[in-house]
Amino acid sequence: MTIEALSSATPVDPAPMLARLEVTLVEKGVVDQRTLERVRRVAAETGSRFDQVLTQLGLISERGLAEVFARLLEAPIVTAADYPQVPLFVDRLKAKFLRRVRAMPIAADDERTLLAMADPLDDFTRHAIASALGRPVDVAVAVPLELEAAFDRLYAEPEEGEGSALLDEVVADDAPAEEDAERLKDLASEAPVIRLVNQLIARAVETRASDVHLESFPDRLRVRYRYDGVLHEVEPPPARLQAAIISRVKIMARLDIAERRLPQDGRIKLTVRGQEVDFRVATIPSLHGESVVLRVLDRSAVAFDFEKLGFPSEVRKGIESALSLPNGMVLVTGPTGSGKTTTLYTGLLKLNSIARKIITVEDPIEYQLTGINQIQVKPQIGLSFASLLRSILRQDPDIIMIGEIRDLETAEIAVQAALTGHLVLSTLHTNSAAATVTRLRDMGLEDYLLTATLKAVLAQRLVRRLCPQCKQAGDAPPALVERFRLDRLQGNEPIVLHHAVGCPECRGTGYRGRRAIAELLVPSRAIDRLVFERGEEAAIEEAAVAEGMRPIFENGLQAALAGETTIEEVVRCIRSEA
Repeated sequence: MTIEALSSATPVDPAPMLARLEVTLVEKGVVDQRTLERVRRVAAETGSRFDQVLTQLGLISERGLAEVFARLLEAPIVTAADYPQVPLFVDRLKAKFLRRVRAMPIAADDERTLLAMADPLDDFTRHAIASALGRPVDVAVAVPLELEAAFDRLYAEPEEGEGSALLDEVVADDAPAEEDAERLKDLASEAPVIRLVNQLIARAVETRASDVHLESFPDRLRVRYRYDGVLHEVEPPPARLQAAIISRVKIMARLDIAERRLPQDGRIKLTVRGQEVDFRVATIPSLHGESVVLRVLDRSAVAFDFEKLGFPSEVRKGIESALSLPNGMVLVTGPTGSGKTTTLYTGLLKLNSIARKIITVEDPIEYQLTGINQIQVKPQIGLSFASLLRSILRQDPDIIMIGEIRDLETAEIAVQAALTGHLVLSTLHTNSAAATVTRLRDMGLEDYLLTATLKAVLAQRLVRRLCPQCKQAGDAPPALVERFRLDRLQGNEPIVLHHAVGCPECRGTGYRGRRAIAELLVPSRAIDRLVFERGEEAAIEEAAVAEGMRPIFENGLQAALAGETTIEEVVRCIRSEA
């Protein structure tokens, strides 16, 4: 991007600009007058600036704030692609200074320099850099996380007396830190470790990762983020801080850092980059230390809407019809990570009203839903799915959601609840909708109970969506058309498939976000008869297809023909070559 394209107006005095910011936020409905007074009060008490308090309280994200500043200053936002490949003016501007003031020169010509700034109101920094360079400086607004990532890439080697000294302070001798819990706690409380962990968490939220994996190995702590169901490795932190980083995460999750032999589970609630985010933390001992997984539970990144989740119209109508029934059992099946809980939450939010009492029994509670009574299972004190279900039936609920049917006892109580006038929603681990019948039968559930209560079974997977910015269309190879019989799905229309390419918007993967593909089995008289006759999974599926059910793999192929995903992605997720 050229300087002319990004050139901005000269930053004005912060006070009037912050006053304009307040007016803009009220007009856009980001804050009301009462919240505005609260922010002003906190800013006055802490000596912080108004905009800084906004992000600290989680009222606006750092990216959202940058966008508002860009409009007010008539200056564009710097994208990740606008940062240079090599640092500029390294002989005149020290990395330590630039990091401290959160500014970086990103372009220059013979006359002017373009400066990316996380704080575009910092007039002192702009003038200081202009003076050091001996030329005028134009300002563009930087998103803090992208600016930090650019610093990590362009100024990776710490300057003398900067990063290396800080890290050397943390470990004073060669003794393994794991041997001393108190020392480990001290290590985890050091500023470099806190900063590293905060950066790991902030990057996960800003880049919309679903999980952060910290895995201990003899020579390093491997860090991987899961994007759209696929893990991507990032630059590891210093190996010597391995135990301290894991201990820091455990302290934040209120876990016992001295206990490294047993798995532990906890939660962290933080305001990250101006967003309130929950993290579910799970630790497990491994050969070379502990491995930790942080599940990012950012409700703002989840769309609780059947259409946005990607369900075809006939599946959407069928599941909504099943959810409108006064009683019975509706099940969602699929492997771990296939979006079953999100689907159930979407259904619950549609059903949630003053007139209905909804109770959920979950392990764990992923998202907190307003107006719904959610209960966390705690097996260690005898609070299991079965024991909780017996109790909540006395609470006179209209709708019950069970996190998962894992055993016969839970299944029997769920069926009894469905028989006595409750709508029961739950999940099950099976590979198809038809396999649900045989799975419940294998658990020991009687066939007559199944036919009396089972109203619908939704089997689903999540496939990655093609990035809309870089996907490319192309003719389908004849061999592929023949193998998957695509001509029967497309009719007389030309068969066009899209391919993943990769661009900065999708981190070079070619995919951005995920959508659901599903099949919905609604039991009919013919299917009930097959259940009574102890029919196998294949026979039940064949009968359902004959009555109009479109198999999940076929729905996946339809999504590929619509240009939303690729056939390779559908095959990868469903593990099928049908």
